[in-house]
Amino acid sequence: MPDLAYYASLPRTRGAAAALLLDDLGRILLVKPTYKEGWFLPGGVIEANESPLSACVRECEEELGFVPRLDGLACVDWGSPRGGVDSVNVFVFGGTITGAEAAAIRLPPEELSDHVLVAPEKVPELAPPHIARRMEPSLRAMAERRAVYLEDGRAQAFGGAA
Repeated sequence: MPDLAYYASLPRTRGAAAALLLDDLGRILLVKPTYKEGWFLPGGVIEANESPLSACVRECEEELGFVPRLDGLACVDWGSPRGGVDSVNVFVFGGTITGAEAAAIRLPPEELSDHVLVAPEKVPELAPPHIARRMEPSLRAMAERRAVYLEDGRAQAFGGAA
């Protein structure tokens, strides 16, 4: 039988899940939260006992009004503590969005104020630096049909390769 007291004493890690959705022109869907500055990928906190994929699907349905087609994991990005907020493991799933889906987005007004499709090179103008840094390695990973590990949006070297 497992030592439940031991497991209860272990540190907890926050988790989040997001969708990196591309349209047929290669533009990225970003949403603008009402409760913080900047533009972000659709997604949010992984709830207790929820898988990262389930959280991504749930958050997209809540934020966009539909469940996108997801093709797989693009990256896991460890976000360092910042502004009094603990570190977080962010799971980013890649997928696509059609023009009809983009036109039918229904944002929850208490949570999101706007959405936009932008060219990847425009993301740094809109998103916080740690989010913008995540885009290039995640897009490359999606194109190569693999996942990448990041820390604060930066690829990490393993065995001499980044």
